[in-house]
Amino acid sequence: MSIGLVTAAYVVAAILFILALGGLSNQEKAKRAIWYGIIGMALAVGATVFGPGVGAYVVILLMIVIGGVGGAYVAGKVQMTQMPELVAGFHSLVGLAAVFIGLNADIEMGRALSAVASGTTDQLGGFAATIAKKTPVELSILKVELFLGIFIGAVTFTGSVVAYGKLSGKISSKALTLPFRHQINLGAVALCLLLGLLYLNGAGIWTMLLVAVIAGAIGWHLIMAIGGADMPVVVSMLNSYSGWAAAAIGFTLGNDLLIVTGALVGASGAILSYIMCRGMNRSFVSVILGGWGGETQAAGEIEGEMIAADADHVASALNDADSVIIVPGYGMAVAQAQGSVSELTRRLRAQGKKVRFAIHPVAGRLPGHMNVLLAEAKVPYDIVLEMEEINEDFPQTDVVIVIGANDIVNPAAQEDPGSPIAGMPVLEVWKARQVFVCKRGQGTGYSGIENPLFFKENSRMFYGDAKASMDSLLPLLA
Repeated sequence: MSIGLVTAAYVVAAILFILALGGLSNQEKAKRAIWYGIIGMALAVGATVFGPGVGAYVVILLMIVIGGVGGAYVAGKVQMTQMPELVAGFHSLVGLAAVFIGLNADIEMGRALSAVASGTTDQLGGFAATIAKKTPVELSILKVELFLGIFIGAVTFTGSVVAYGKLSGKISSKALTLPFRHQINLGAVALCLLLGLLYLNGAGIWTMLLVAVIAGAIGWHLIMAIGGADMPVVVSMLNSYSGWAAAAIGFTLGNDLLIVTGALVGASGAILSYIMCRGMNRSFVSVILGGWGGETQAAGEIEGEMIAADADHVASALNDADSVIIVPGYGMAVAQAQGSVSELTRRLRAQGKKVRFAIHPVAGRLPGHMNVLLAEAKVPYDIVLEMEEINEDFPQTDVVIVIGANDIVNPAAQEDPGSPIAGMPVLEVWKARQVFVCKRGQGTGYSGIENPLFFKENSRMFYGDAKASMDSLLPLLA
């Protein structure tokens, strides 16, 4: 395939990636957007593999088969509740790939410079041949690109592994707050920069190996210092990191599509992280440097008691209600209750009741997590509303059902200036006439913060597995 055809294929693939990202902002267009991404990626891989200067097709084909089979296996095995940690796991692979490509590029650079010195550049091919033609200034720029790719890639790799562990429950969600942790991070970054300068001035690959190790330690420490409540932002932030790592490696390899794609992922991830931080009234910098989460409040500090309600009580309230708002959370995902919730919604709407869903920007453990689950259960798109669209309607709502959510409906964000979530925008469910909270037990949410909502006079606790609880309501609806 000629360089002209490769360039044309890259342009088309880049346009398809942009269309895919744009389409994912709307549930109705999401399926078509996914296909744009699939076609764009297939085109990009094909153009790269069959482009000029590429060989070792047997090895490439073997790697594609292994990766494809592995991806298909993971996709078939992973439940929707595991999507957040799956995304974090994929981010780690992007970071690791950036590190390996950077180190390999340094080896190829050494080969090219040796060939130039011995006058045997005619024996070079591929990437090494390209490097041999570079001027000293261009080689210095290449070294900077290598350093950035390896540094960002290593941070992304270890940070994503820790994020995966926290999201999957294999690592405690509590924030690790070491003494002088910010100074430790700054010192490690300064050491990496010093190693980068040594590398730029002729030091060997050992400097980049040390950078990879130190940057990996930085990534581990950064994410370990972030508590459970901030993990949705962390996943988005790591997504951005992986994009910038890919863009840096794209500059190294001279691959325009990798540069464009990495920049798209990096920028979109950064924008999403900013939007989520604004939705949580959080500073993006403070989240990166070790946010809140893991702090706990004693239940005794809140006056009142949790009053339980059974299925008959909840069904009676729903039968008498004219307007109902359902607030889904991670508990709905864990119980895989979206199908039961969809059937409950269908029956209530068949009775002429106004039923809507309220989605907080950080509901679940991944942006858009609840929207995907509800779409999977065929809940109509037009009744799934974002927080800013529905928050003013709670005072006119008869019944609110909270399913497995905690922090996003916590009134302490508005009522307690000393709360770790003070100032965070939340769904104001306590303003409705009646609130039923479906939870497995009396424990706190993922962030470990107690919720005064559970103790309010108009709130009742509907204990049990979310799916079983929703199923128990269905036969009781008039």
